[in-house]
Amino acid sequence: MRENIRLALSTFPDAETARAISNQLVSGRFAACANILPSIESIYRWKEQIESANETLVFFKVSEERQSAFQDKLRSLHPYEVPEIIFIPVAAGLSEYLRWVVENCGQPR
Repeated sequence: MRENIRLALSTFPDAETARAISNQLVSGRFAACANILPSIESIYRWKEQIESANETLVFFKVSEERQSAFQDKLRSLHPYEVPEIIFIPVAAGLSEYLRWVVENCGQPR
């Protein structure tokens, strides 16, 4: 059986916010795992101005089945007006790991 996994990326204003939201998403089984990478620099256009900010990037491992629910939940928790929520399909990986992701992104028990 082929497991359909997505790597979801989102940036946050700081590590504390990223950690709190990541805990809620993993606890609620919206994501199997969250990897928090603190202190990235982002340069972007926002409301016709060039902005820069120090942010925290999080990689989430999500099953295709839970992708929509994950996005809705992250959107509801995120402090940004328009948060970065990007999904990248995982083409291949260790089958046991991919199965683990799917098993840990199910409905809460």
